[in-house]
Amino acid sequence: MRKLATIQKILSLNPIPDADAIEVAQVLGWKVVVKKGEFAVGDNVIYCEIDSLLPERPEFEFLRNSKFRIRTVRLRGQISQGICFPISILNKDYYTGIWAVGDDVTEILGIEKYEAPIPAELAGDAKGKLPSFFQVTDEDRIQILPHIPEQYQGQLFIATEKLDGSSCSFYWKNGEFGVCGRNWEYFESPTNSMWKFARQNYIEEKLGVIGRNLALQGEIIGEGIQKNRYKLKGQTVRFFRMFDIDKYEYLSYGEMIEIIKELKLETVPVLDWNYVLPASIDEILAYAQGKSALNPQTEREGVVFVKFETNNLGRLSFKAISNKFLLDNKE
Repeated sequence: MRKLATIQKILSLNPIPDADAIEVAQVLGWKVVVKKGEFAVGDNVIYCEIDSLLPERPEFEFLRNSKFRIRTVRLRGQISQGICFPISILNKDYYTGIWAVGDDVTEILGIEKYEAPIPAELAGDAKGKLPSFFQVTDEDRIQILPHIPEQYQGQLFIATEKLDGSSCSFYWKNGEFGVCGRNWEYFESPTNSMWKFARQNYIEEKLGVIGRNLALQGEIIGEGIQKNRYKLKGQTVRFFRMFDIDKYEYLSYGEMIEIIKELKLETVPVLDWNYVLPASIDEILAYAQGKSALNPQTEREGVVFVKFETNNLGRLSFKAISNKFLLDNKE
Protein backbone atom coordinates (compact mmCIF):
# COMPACT_ATOMS: atom_id res chain seq x y z
CA MET A 1 0.00 0.00 0.00
CA ARG A 2 1.32 3.42 -0.92
CA LYS A 3 2.32 5.64 2.00
CA LEU A 4 -0.05 8.57 1.49
CA ALA A 5 0.27 10.00 5.00
CA THR A 6 3.58 9.90 6.86
CA ILE A 7 5.40 11.65 9.65
CA GLN A 8 7.78 14.17 8.07
CA LYS A 9 9.89 17.14 9.16
CA ILE A 10 9.40 20.79 8.19
CA LEU A 11 12.71 21.53 6.46
CA SER A 12 12.13 25.22 5.77
CA LEU A 13 9.52 27.99 5.95
CA ASN A 14 9.49 30.92 3.56
CA PRO A 15 7.20 33.90 3.04
CA ILE A 16 4.81 34.20 0.12
CA PRO A 17 4.76 37.67 -1.48
CA ASP A 18 1.68 39.72 -0.53
CA ALA A 19 0.41 36.97 1.79
CA ASP A 20 0.06 37.78 5.49
CA ALA A 21 -1.69 34.66 6.74
CA ILE A 22 0.13 31.87 4.90
CA GLU A 23 3.69 30.77 4.14
CA VAL A 24 5.31 27.95 2.19
CA ALA A 25 6.87 24.96 3.92
CA GLN A 26 9.20 22.39 2.43
CA VAL A 27 8.51 18.76 3.33
CA LEU A 28 10.76 16.23 1.61
CA GLY A 29 10.88 17.71 -1.90
CA TRP A 30 7.33 19.10 -1.75
CA LYS A 31 6.27 22.74 -1.35
CA VAL A 32 3.20 23.04 0.88
CA VAL A 33 1.29 26.17 1.82
CA VAL A 34 0.59 26.30 5.57
CA LYS A 35 -0.96 28.78 7.99
CA LYS A 36 1.65 31.26 9.15
CA GLY A 37 2.90 30.48 12.64
CA GLU A 38 1.29 27.03 12.83
CA PHE A 39 4.60 25.20 12.38
CA ALA A 40 8.28 25.87 12.97
CA VAL A 41 11.33 24.62 11.11
CA GLY A 42 12.23 21.20 12.52
CA ASP A 43 8.69 20.32 13.58
CA ASN A 44 7.44 16.82 12.86
CA VAL A 45 4.07 16.88 11.10
CA ILE A 46 1.67 14.56 9.35
CA TYR A 47 2.16 15.11 5.64
CA CYS A 48 -0.57 13.91 3.25
CA GLU A 49 0.41 13.62 -0.42
CA ILE A 50 -1.63 14.77 -3.39
CA ASP A 51 -4.16 12.14 -4.54
CA SER A 52 -4.90 11.31 -0.91
CA LEU A 53 -8.61 10.76 -0.29
CA LEU A 54 -9.36 11.72 3.30
CA PRO A 55 -12.27 10.37 5.33
CA GLU A 56 -15.22 12.53 6.35
CA ARG A 57 -14.04 13.65 9.77
CA PRO A 58 -14.48 17.03 11.52
CA GLU A 59 -10.80 17.99 11.15
CA PHE A 60 -11.00 17.39 7.39
CA GLU A 61 -14.34 19.17 6.85
CA PHE A 62 -12.62 22.06 5.05
CA LEU A 63 -11.95 19.64 2.18
CA ARG A 64 -15.61 18.85 1.54
CA ASN A 65 -15.87 21.11 -1.53
CA SER A 66 -13.00 19.18 -3.09
CA LYS A 67 -14.69 15.89 -2.14
CA PHE A 68 -11.93 15.28 0.44
CA ARG A 69 -9.33 14.76 -2.29
CA ILE A 70 -5.97 16.54 -2.05
CA ARG A 71 -4.95 18.12 -5.35
CA THR A 72 -2.23 20.41 -6.63
CA VAL A 73 -3.38 24.02 -6.10
CA ARG A 74 -1.98 27.51 -6.49
CA LEU A 75 -2.46 29.90 -3.57
CA ARG A 76 -1.36 33.51 -3.92
CA GLY A 77 0.83 32.42 -6.81
CA GLN A 78 2.49 29.63 -4.84
CA ILE A 79 2.06 26.01 -5.94
CA SER A 80 1.04 23.80 -3.02
CA GLN A 81 1.12 20.01 -3.17
CA GLY A 82 -0.19 18.16 -0.14
CA ILE A 83 -1.36 19.16 3.32
CA CYS A 84 0.39 19.26 6.69
CA PHE A 85 -1.42 18.46 9.93
CA PRO A 86 -0.12 18.61 13.51
CA ILE A 87 0.64 15.19 14.97
CA SER A 88 -1.91 15.96 17.70
CA ILE A 89 -4.75 14.88 15.39
CA LEU A 90 -3.59 11.30 15.98
CA ASN A 91 -4.13 11.65 19.70
CA LYS A 92 -7.82 12.34 19.12
CA ASP A 93 -8.07 8.69 18.13
CA TYR A 94 -6.05 7.57 21.14
CA TYR A 95 -2.97 6.79 19.09
CA THR A 96 -0.35 7.93 21.55
CA GLY A 97 3.35 7.28 21.63
CA ILE A 98 6.50 8.48 19.95
CA TRP A 99 6.36 9.04 16.23
CA ALA A 100 9.46 8.98 14.03
CA VAL A 101 10.05 10.57 10.63
CA GLY A 102 8.89 8.17 7.93
CA ASP A 103 6.25 6.42 10.05
CA ASP A 104 3.22 5.54 7.93
CA VAL A 105 -0.12 6.74 9.35
CA THR A 106 -2.19 6.24 6.19
CA GLU A 107 -4.28 3.40 7.58
CA ILE A 108 -4.58 4.94 11.04
CA LEU A 109 -6.19 8.05 9.55
CA GLY A 110 -8.36 6.07 7.15
CA ILE A 111 -6.82 7.65 4.05
CA GLU A 112 -7.16 6.01 0.65
CA LYS A 113 -5.61 6.74 -2.74
CA TYR A 114 -7.81 8.51 -5.24
CA GLU A 115 -8.32 6.37 -8.32
CA ALA A 116 -9.88 7.78 -11.47
CA PRO A 117 -12.96 5.84 -12.62
CA ILE A 118 -12.10 2.96 -14.94
CA PRO A 119 -13.33 3.77 -18.48
CA ALA A 120 -16.02 1.42 -19.72
CA GLU A 121 -13.69 0.32 -22.51
CA LEU A 122 -11.24 -1.05 -19.94
CA ALA A 123 -13.71 -2.66 -17.58
CA GLY A 124 -14.59 -6.33 -17.63
CA ASP A 125 -14.87 -9.47 -15.57
CA ALA A 126 -11.87 -9.68 -13.29
CA LYS A 127 -10.04 -12.99 -13.32
CA GLY A 128 -8.16 -12.03 -10.17
CA LYS A 129 -5.69 -9.56 -8.77
CA LEU A 130 -2.56 -8.61 -10.66
CA PRO A 131 -0.35 -11.75 -10.73
CA SER A 132 2.41 -11.76 -8.14
CA PHE A 133 5.10 -12.77 -10.64
CA PHE A 134 5.54 -9.19 -11.92
CA GLN A 135 5.36 -5.70 -10.46
CA VAL A 136 2.63 -3.05 -10.54
CA THR A 137 3.46 -0.22 -12.98
CA ASP A 138 3.92 2.80 -10.74
CA GLU A 139 6.94 5.04 -10.17
CA ASP A 140 7.65 7.19 -7.11
CA ARG A 141 7.57 10.95 -7.59
CA ILE A 142 10.87 12.77 -7.32
CA GLN A 143 9.49 14.90 -4.45
CA ILE A 144 9.54 11.92 -2.09
CA LEU A 145 13.09 11.03 -3.18
CA PRO A 146 15.04 14.18 -2.25
CA HIS A 147 18.28 12.21 -1.98
CA ILE A 148 18.25 11.33 -5.69
CA PRO A 149 19.56 14.64 -7.13
CA GLU A 150 22.24 14.85 -4.46
CA GLN A 151 23.39 11.26 -4.92
CA TYR A 152 23.15 10.99 -8.72
CA GLN A 153 23.81 14.56 -9.86
CA GLY A 154 25.64 14.57 -13.19
CA GLN A 155 24.88 10.93 -13.99
CA LEU A 156 23.03 9.80 -17.11
CA PHE A 157 19.40 8.71 -17.21
CA ILE A 158 16.96 7.77 -19.95
CA ALA A 159 14.14 10.34 -20.01
CA THR A 160 10.81 9.15 -21.44
CA GLU A 161 7.45 10.88 -21.70
CA LYS A 162 4.91 9.81 -19.10
CA LEU A 163 1.69 9.29 -21.02
CA ASP A 164 -1.71 10.12 -19.58
CA GLY A 165 -3.61 6.91 -20.13
CA SER A 166 -4.26 3.72 -18.20
CA SER A 167 -1.73 1.08 -17.21
CA CYS A 168 -1.95 -2.32 -18.86
CA SER A 169 0.20 -5.44 -19.02
CA PHE A 170 0.41 -8.51 -21.22
CA TYR A 171 2.21 -11.63 -20.07
CA TRP A 172 3.30 -15.01 -21.35
CA LYS A 173 4.14 -17.58 -18.69
CA ASN A 174 4.65 -21.27 -19.45
CA GLY A 175 2.28 -21.16 -22.39
CA GLU A 176 -0.37 -19.09 -20.63
CA PHE A 177 -1.26 -15.62 -21.92
CA GLY A 178 -2.88 -12.95 -19.78
CA VAL A 179 -4.07 -9.35 -19.95
CA CYS A 180 -4.07 -7.04 -16.92
CA GLY A 181 -4.97 -3.50 -15.95
CA ARG A 182 -3.25 -1.66 -13.10
CA ASN A 183 -4.57 -3.92 -10.35
CA TRP A 184 -6.57 -6.73 -11.96
CA GLU A 185 -6.24 -9.47 -14.54
CA TYR A 186 -9.22 -9.74 -16.89
CA PHE A 187 -11.01 -12.54 -18.69
CA GLU A 188 -11.05 -12.12 -22.44
CA SER A 189 -13.89 -9.93 -23.67
CA PRO A 190 -14.63 -8.46 -27.12
CA THR A 191 -15.48 -5.12 -25.46
CA ASN A 192 -12.29 -4.82 -23.40
CA SER A 193 -9.87 -2.48 -25.18
CA MET A 194 -6.75 -4.16 -23.78
CA TRP A 195 -7.85 -7.56 -25.04
CA LYS A 196 -8.86 -6.03 -28.39
CA PHE A 197 -5.39 -4.52 -28.74
CA ALA A 198 -3.80 -7.86 -27.86
CA ARG A 199 -5.81 -9.71 -30.50
CA GLN A 200 -5.40 -7.06 -33.21
CA ASN A 201 -1.63 -7.12 -32.71
CA TYR A 202 -1.26 -10.90 -32.22
CA ILE A 203 0.60 -10.37 -28.96
CA GLU A 204 -0.11 -13.87 -27.65
CA GLU A 205 1.18 -15.50 -30.82
CA LYS A 206 4.27 -13.27 -31.00
CA LEU A 207 5.21 -13.89 -27.37
CA GLY A 208 4.73 -17.60 -27.97
CA VAL A 209 7.26 -17.46 -30.82
CA ILE A 210 9.80 -15.70 -28.58
CA GLY A 211 9.21 -18.44 -26.02
CA ARG A 212 10.36 -16.48 -22.95
CA ASN A 213 8.26 -15.88 -19.86
CA LEU A 214 7.80 -12.12 -20.12
CA ALA A 215 5.48 -9.35 -18.96
CA LEU A 216 5.11 -6.33 -21.25
CA GLN A 217 3.96 -3.22 -19.43
CA GLY A 218 2.61 -0.10 -21.06
CA GLU A 219 0.02 2.66 -21.20
CA ILE A 220 -3.16 2.38 -23.25
CA ILE A 221 -4.19 5.73 -24.72
CA GLY A 222 -6.73 7.06 -27.19
CA GLU A 223 -10.44 7.50 -27.60
CA GLY A 224 -12.46 7.02 -24.42
CA ILE A 225 -9.40 7.09 -22.13
CA GLN A 226 -8.46 10.09 -19.96
CA LYS A 227 -10.30 12.51 -22.26
CA ASN A 228 -8.02 11.41 -25.12
CA ARG A 229 -5.67 14.35 -24.52
CA TYR A 230 -3.52 13.36 -27.52
CA LYS A 231 -6.49 13.52 -29.93
CA LEU A 232 -5.82 10.05 -31.27
CA LYS A 233 -8.17 8.02 -33.43
CA GLY A 234 -8.88 4.63 -31.94
CA GLN A 235 -6.68 3.26 -29.15
CA THR A 236 -3.12 2.05 -28.89
CA VAL A 237 -0.59 0.92 -26.31
CA ARG A 238 2.86 2.43 -25.84
CA PHE A 239 5.22 0.23 -23.82
CA PHE A 240 7.73 1.41 -21.21
CA ARG A 241 9.18 -1.65 -19.49
CA MET A 242 9.51 -5.39 -19.71
CA PHE A 243 9.89 -7.96 -16.97
CA ASP A 244 11.62 -11.34 -17.13
CA ILE A 245 9.32 -13.54 -15.05
CA ASP A 246 11.78 -16.42 -14.60
CA LYS A 247 14.67 -14.22 -13.48
CA TYR A 248 12.30 -11.83 -11.67
CA GLU A 249 14.13 -8.82 -13.06
CA TYR A 250 13.63 -6.01 -15.56
CA LEU A 251 15.18 -6.15 -18.99
CA SER A 252 17.60 -3.38 -19.89
CA TYR A 253 16.01 -0.58 -21.89
CA GLY A 254 18.06 -1.56 -24.93
CA GLU A 255 16.91 -5.18 -24.81
CA MET A 256 13.32 -4.09 -24.28
CA ILE A 257 13.51 -1.83 -27.34
CA GLU A 258 14.78 -4.71 -29.49
CA ILE A 259 11.97 -7.04 -28.40
CA ILE A 260 9.32 -4.33 -28.87
CA LYS A 261 10.61 -3.80 -32.43
CA GLU A 262 10.56 -7.55 -33.02
CA LEU A 263 6.93 -7.61 -31.87
CA LYS A 264 6.15 -4.65 -34.19
CA LEU A 265 4.91 -2.58 -31.24
CA GLU A 266 5.85 0.91 -30.00
CA THR A 267 7.41 2.34 -26.86
CA VAL A 268 6.58 5.56 -25.07
CA PRO A 269 8.47 8.52 -26.60
CA VAL A 270 12.12 8.70 -25.55
CA LEU A 271 12.94 12.36 -24.88
CA ASP A 272 16.62 11.94 -24.11
CA TRP A 273 18.85 8.85 -24.05
CA ASN A 274 21.50 10.72 -22.08
CA TYR A 275 19.74 13.08 -19.71
CA VAL A 276 22.22 14.54 -17.23
CA LEU A 277 20.54 14.64 -13.83
CA PRO A 278 20.68 18.16 -12.35
CA ALA A 279 21.33 19.11 -8.74
CA SER A 280 17.82 20.08 -7.67
CA ILE A 281 14.26 18.83 -7.71
CA ASP A 282 13.10 22.19 -9.08
CA GLU A 283 15.27 21.70 -12.19
CA ILE A 284 13.88 18.20 -12.71
CA LEU A 285 10.31 19.51 -12.39
CA ALA A 286 11.07 22.29 -14.87
CA TYR A 287 12.25 19.67 -17.39
CA ALA A 288 9.04 17.67 -16.85
CA GLN A 289 6.99 20.57 -18.19
CA GLY A 290 6.59 20.78 -21.95
CA LYS A 291 4.58 19.69 -24.95
CA SER A 292 3.79 16.06 -25.70
CA ALA A 293 5.82 14.26 -28.34
CA LEU A 294 2.54 12.68 -29.47
CA ASN A 295 0.74 15.99 -29.95
CA PRO A 296 2.58 19.33 -29.78
CA GLN A 297 -0.70 21.07 -28.95
CA THR A 298 -0.99 19.12 -25.70
CA GLU A 299 0.90 19.52 -22.43
CA ARG A 300 2.71 16.34 -21.46
CA GLU A 301 1.85 14.79 -18.14
CA GLY A 302 5.46 14.48 -17.13
CA VAL A 303 8.66 12.49 -17.52
CA VAL A 304 9.88 9.12 -16.24
CA PHE A 305 13.61 8.79 -15.61
CA VAL A 306 15.27 5.38 -15.69
CA LYS A 307 18.84 4.40 -14.86
CA PHE A 308 19.61 0.95 -16.25
CA GLU A 309 23.10 0.20 -15.05
CA THR A 310 22.03 -3.32 -14.14
CA ASN A 311 18.95 -5.18 -15.29
CA ASN A 312 17.68 -6.28 -11.91
CA LEU A 313 14.75 -5.48 -9.66
CA GLY A 314 16.82 -2.83 -7.94
CA ARG A 315 16.82 -0.54 -10.98
CA LEU A 316 16.54 3.16 -10.24
CA SER A 317 13.56 4.97 -11.71
CA PHE A 318 11.28 7.83 -10.73
CA LYS A 319 8.78 10.23 -12.27
CA ALA A 320 8.34 13.98 -12.34
CA ILE A 321 4.84 15.25 -13.06
CA SER A 322 4.44 18.61 -14.77
CA ASN A 323 2.95 21.16 -12.38
CA LYS A 324 1.40 22.96 -15.36
CA PHE A 325 -0.34 19.74 -16.36
CA LEU A 326 -1.61 19.22 -12.80
CA LEU A 327 -2.92 22.77 -12.48
CA ASP A 328 -4.46 22.89 -15.95
CA ASN A 329 -6.27 19.60 -15.34
CA LYS A 330 -7.10 20.30 -11.67
CA GLU A 331 -5.14 17.27 -10.51
